[in-house]
Amino acid sequence: MGRPIRVGTRNRDGSGRGRHHVRNRNLAAAAAALALTATGCVTVHGEREVVPTATEAEAERALTEFTTAYNDRFRTYDPALHADRLAGPLSAVNRAGMTSQRAKSPGGNPNHRALELTDASFSIPKKAGWPRYFLADVDANWDGGRQQDERWLLVFLREGPGEKWRVAYLNTMAPDRVPELKTDGDGFAVPVPVDTTSLVSAPSALAKNYSSFLQSGAPPLFKDGPDTSQWREARRRPSQPGTTTQWIDQPVNSKDSAPLGFATKDGGALVFFTLRSYERQTAAKGVQLSVHPDVKPLMTGEVKKSVTKERVSGLAAHVPAGSGGADGKVDVLDRMSGLTSVKGE
Repeated sequence: MGRPIRVGTRNRDGSGRGRHHVRNRNLAAAAAALALTATGCVTVHGEREVVPTATEAEAERALTEFTTAYNDRFRTYDPALHADRLAGPLSAVNRAGMTSQRAKSPGGNPNHRALELTDASFSIPKKAGWPRYFLADVDANWDGGRQQDERWLLVFLREGPGEKWRVAYLNTMAPDRVPELKTDGDGFAVPVPVDTTSLVSAPSALAKNYSSFLQSGAPPLFKDGPDTSQWREARRRPSQPGTTTQWIDQPVNSKDSAPLGFATKDGGALVFFTLRSYERQTAAKGVQLSVHPDVKPLMTGEVKKSVTKERVSGLAAHVPAGSGGADGKVDVLDRMSGLTSVKGE
């Protein structure tokens, strides 16, 4: 496919000077230590030692394998194909989307255009234990018809020795919206503990705070925007005349949907987290609920008086430092969301 791989992070001015460069000499040192382990001279326990979560070569290979798998799935609309390359919210949304599309086009996607991921940079942290993860910042040729250039941020996750690298989060945003990440003295990204008290919201509490905000507007931690105040307002409007709509939101903090954070240069963090939402639509007497054809392949039951739609969202947010002052609010940068199930009653 001819995808050039660049190590380093694209700067806000687009120059790509590699401020988040992963230094080859450090990767070589880590590789040498692991090689000595194989000979019995040195023991490095990945469960206890602080080590890079991946090498540059591993990150490049993981991105290439993900791209191949993603293309195969979108070409065939087979939700089972390469399912082991996806995790967390991306897996849930993608699986449902493939199921819906395959019902309409059993033979696959006749208009498939191959996904190409170029201009890649990797933010690889050092940490102990599992899971291990890293961030890929890439340019994609799939832009959804938008004129504005966008970056794709993919969080690769590996849950144990012998496991494959899987993508749990995929979020898109304009280049100038991508936060600048902090690096340590060796050029590696700095992971953020999920229970840190240095931010306006700990990553472990972010999904809970977000779900509470969507329900009631409190806590007032979030900047106005399409995925915060505007989405909350849109949910309060009836989606169909003669119906009422109720929403329930649930934070998801477990397994491959758990929050992950990278420290940013301004003292904050780029945090990825997951939310599950239920939209229950109930019709007044004499009103027939409409169901979109794309939704029907995901449906169980029969729509008589109500329909409940389950959505999963994978979100990326810039969380400022707790000392950021009264104006320091969480900026939700992107929400990748999709229906995962529908129940008629």
